[in-house]
Amino acid sequence: MIFSVDTQRLLAMHYVYPLPLQKLQQLLSPVDVLSYFEEAHPEEIAGALQITRQKALLMIRNFQRVRNLPFEEAYAQANIFPIPFNHPYFPAQLFEIPSPPTVLYVKGQSALLARDKRIAIIGSRKATAYTRTAMDLIVPPLVAHDYTVVSGLARGADTMAHEATMKFGGQTIAVLGHGFHYVYPKENKALAQQMAENHLLITEYPPYMRPAKWQFPMRNRLISGLTQAIVVTEAALKSGTLITTECALEQGKDVFVVPGPINKEQSKGTNKLLIEGAIPVCDGHQIVETLSLFSSKN
Repeated sequence: MIFSVDTQRLLAMHYVYPLPLQKLQQLLSPVDVLSYFEEAHPEEIAGALQITRQKALLMIRNFQRVRNLPFEEAYAQANIFPIPFNHPYFPAQLFEIPSPPTVLYVKGQSALLARDKRIAIIGSRKATAYTRTAMDLIVPPLVAHDYTVVSGLARGADTMAHEATMKFGGQTIAVLGHGFHYVYPKENKALAQQMAENHLLITEYPPYMRPAKWQFPMRNRLISGLTQAIVVTEAALKSGTLITTECALEQGKDVFVVPGPINKEQSKGTNKLLIEGAIPVCDGHQIVETLSLFSSKN
């Protein structure tokens, strides 16, 4: 269900408390508490959101403090475009994932969100030259068939995926686990700036939010949610990459995996995925053909 929400109040609320969509809906139905949030009783907020009275009182006070700030204008000056859940640019696929975001903040070519053909390429932060070789075989056919490559701007495979896509003339999207006032990892600052100008950066967190460990697994559900399929290059057995593949499988997405040497630590996770039924892949043409075949059956 899509609610009609005042954008100014929604951005103020999200700035104070970046709540997911299910939580927001508890403030909108059956009574639109957001429309009078600054005047609401703490008990009413606490009951709606299932939080303590003290936290509800703090939220009300913070909302009173920021509710009239010109968020859209301030974001525009920083080249940040907020996309609330009821905005036409909000990707419809994200309504199908667990805990959809209430607001997406984007920098760059927001028109990339309108593209239907998106695929994630992910892997280990400790990716080796094997991943770079895999990118050279996988990315060019995807770019040639107008796929936008999505990844997470992390060290290793994510960085290689973004760089390879740009090298071969494609478009790429980075999903961040923090607000735009920060770049993580710091060594990707130049890459992030390049993507903010010519590609796209996305986050569900207000600009002031620092990187935090718990936010990156949350980020992974957006990577899989935005894409038709996931490609995994290298991953150890306990890699965070496997969280994204779990999200993809839960969302019914295809998971393509690059087979790796059986004696390499960074291939143990990927080879395990293959044993469990992931689709082995050696080049991008296989991915394009498989996805085209799947599309033609629908």
